Amino acid sequence: MPRFSIIVPTHGVAGRLGQALDSVLAQSFGDLELIPVCDTAGSPAADVAAGHAERDSRVVPVHAPPSEGLAGARNAGVRAATGTYLLFLDGDDQLLPGALAALDALLTDTGPVDVLPFEHERVPWWEGEPTFPAAPLLAGAPDGAFAPSRAPHLTGVRLPAWSTAWRRAFVTEHELAFPPGHFTDVGWGGRAVLHAERLAVLRRVLVRHRARRQGDRLRLPGPHHADLLDQAERVLDRAAALALPAERSAPLFDQLFAAVLKTAAHPRRLPAGRRAFFHRASALYRRHRPAGHRLPGGSLGVQHRLLATGSYEAFAALRDTRRAAARAAAALPRPRGLRTRLYYGLQLRRPLDPDLAVYCAYWGRGYACNPAAIHAKARELAPHLRGVFLVEADQAHTVPDGVEYAVLGTHRAWELLARATYLVNNANFAEGVVKRPGSVHLQTQHGTPLKTMGVDQSTYPVVAAATGSFTKLLGRVDRWDYNLSSNPHSTRVWERAFPGSYEHLEYGYPRNDVYVTAGADDVARIRAELGVPEGARAVLYAPTHRDHHTGFEPGLDLEAFCEAAGEDVVVLLRAHYFYDRGGHGGGRARRVTRVIDVSAHRSSEDVCLAADALITDYSSIMFDYANLDRPIVVHADDWDVYRETRGVCFDLTAAPPGRVTRTPEELARVFRDGTYADAESAALRAAFRERFCPFDDGRAAERVVRRVLLGEPPEALPPVIPLAERAPAPAAATLVRS
Repeated sequence: MPRFSIIVPTHGVAGRLGQALDSVLAQSFGDLELIPVCDTAGSPAADVAAGHAERDSRVVPVHAPPSEGLAGARNAGVRAATGTYLLFLDGDDQLLPGALAALDALLTDTGPVDVLPFEHERVPWWEGEPTFPAAPLLAGAPDGAFAPSRAPHLTGVRLPAWSTAWRRAFVTEHELAFPPGHFTDVGWGGRAVLHAERLAVLRRVLVRHRARRQGDRLRLPGPHHADLLDQAERVLDRAAALALPAERSAPLFDQLFAAVLKTAAHPRRLPAGRRAFFHRASALYRRHRPAGHRLPGGSLGVQHRLLATGSYEAFAALRDTRRAAARAAAALPRPRGLRTRLYYGLQLRRPLDPDLAVYCAYWGRGYACNPAAIHAKARELAPHLRGVFLVEADQAHTVPDGVEYAVLGTHRAWELLARATYLVNNANFAEGVVKRPGSVHLQTQHGTPLKTMGVDQSTYPVVAAATGSFTKLLGRVDRWDYNLSSNPHSTRVWERAFPGSYEHLEYGYPRNDVYVTAGADDVARIRAELGVPEGARAVLYAPTHRDHHTGFEPGLDLEAFCEAAGEDVVVLLRAHYFYDRGGHGGGRARRVTRVIDVSAHRSSEDVCLAADALITDYSSIMFDYANLDRPIVVHADDWDVYRETRGVCFDLTAAPPGRVTRTPEELARVFRDGTYADAESAALRAAFRERFCPFDDGRAAERVVRRVLLGEPPEALPPVIPLAERAPAPAAATLVRS
């Protein structure tokens, strides 16, 4: 009886099979049998195995049909084995020199053990440093032989079968076999360790696992990922039948569901059937969750909660948001490379330029929003200041003539950021930007908050993942000297959501000045530029971003709405700025029948001036548009979902700026019968304006420039014009149909 039986499935690995078999036969410890498991005689792998068998009597090939898969091949090898201990090796991996001698030496010291895990190294297919995935798992195990209760984290489900030695008599006694399907190692290892009475570990790398260029088969997309639930269920059912104590069942449960959640969180692995996978996993979770089970911390704990409650929509939203956040974070500018970091550090040693102001809007999306309005007013009131706008490279062409700009990420941009005395942004500058003594940072924000913001998002898992580290967020807040507010509601929210030592400026939003200063000629000109037909009712449709969606979804059949709302209705479609580079226009308004896509138009203020009415869901554009005192309809078809997944600061449906509709038919009807602009709608809008438009009187930009850039005291600034005394820009069309 040989000491070791090494079983090597060979399907699809003929090219490297010879190296694998040679690595076994070259071992200094020779008391072994080598069992290559081949598909059929005459196959490429079978020919390799046969050649080795002719040269070495220890090679004993066996056959298993390909239809039985990896599990069938290994089971065939187990049935043919005669050794005291079983080892498995993939056909493109290698057993490292001295591996069997090290195993034999440990087993001589410990005596018989049922299961003996050891370390392995994972080598990139082409180049790169190897990794040692098993090392952390084995590091905390006791020395010598021990009972499983002394190392409950060794559950058998986190190691491949080829990273463990198995006592053959133990396998036979408990009738262990590799279960069919994919992820067979999970089912085999998990059930085997449940029955084991004596374990030992060898903290030495014995196997070199060569990563495939095309990736791990188990990580490729396809329906086979549902097999993971089959394997988990087999293991959990066996654990329940054995009445496993809590100290062992909890680690087993956590490790199994860590693998399940990892699959569920990768939509590319499950091109279809993700919902069914999640709900089946949820049922399995509830059925087998150990009594007194403690949830893990962090994002994984949030996923556990969602799985326990079966909240697929929230889980999918969290998953998609995290992926979107990762993509967005990768796009943010930061000093990359040693040369850039050194250059930026050198510029930080130079003195601040007292006449330099740097502006940025929407992470470099162009000349827009409050920073643009402040920049324009500064050119008028503070001409001695040099203002430079930072934009992404593909947005440079959108910067108006005469406006100096720099491209984010370039050395010039980092020099400007290092030396500017004034830094103005409606989002946040890159995390690598240093707040220098004497510099002034103005955060202008870019909307009145309806949804939760900042640290308030921490209790909403869907958006908390997108925010990332709240510690880093607050580090960016600490750079602010001033934070702009458009109304008292915003001031309260900012104070709670972005706690810091900055000064609140309740001056209104500079970008909204135009709603008071523009005249009828401006409105007519903009409508002509956008292609709004004369005499048409232009209805702006501006839905907000959904954190639980991965792309822009209009939500309404806009052509059908136009037909149902009235023959004079045209729609101006304005997608959220997150999608302004999608298929919504190439920088100009694009008309398709009665829908004019204005998503790529540079100025949302222009679009609002052109519109006779607004339809939105929960977009902050409603707070800005209310300054025009024109009808607003809130189409809240998914309010409950949005409120639960995104979180809101107040109940919009209880205090709306106008009519609230729930269905497309209801929305079309209020435009068809004119109730979207009736007295009741006007009364709702008036109350809304009192609450959210107290400071936007057309002079917000002037107040900001005088206070922040010119250093004038608050008492010297222009007072706010009362709401009743303002004259908003006139609408172009008759709003109420007779």
